Amino acid sequence: MSQKPTYQVVLLPSVNHTLKAEKLLKGQCIPCKLIPVPRHISSDCGICLRITPEVRQAVADALQEMADLIVIHDL
Repeated sequence: MSQKPTYQVVLLPSVNHTLKAEKLLKGQCIPCKLIPVPRHISSDCGICLRITPEVRQAVADALQEMADLIVIHDL
C-alpha cells in the first residue's frame, strides 16, 4: 500500500497576502497550489497555499519579507 504524500499549508492573514505570495513563489518556480483552509485548522472562510515539505525552506526564503505573517502547518 502506498503512503499518501505529506503536504504543508502556508497560512497568511488575508486572501490578498496569499495571492501575492502565490505570485511570488510561482515567479521563482517554487511549486504551490491555492486550496481552501482545512477545517481542522480554521473554520474561517479563506485560502492558503499547499506546499511539499521539500520546498519549505525555499518558501520561507522567498517570503522572507512576510516572515512575521506566515504560519506553516503539516497536513
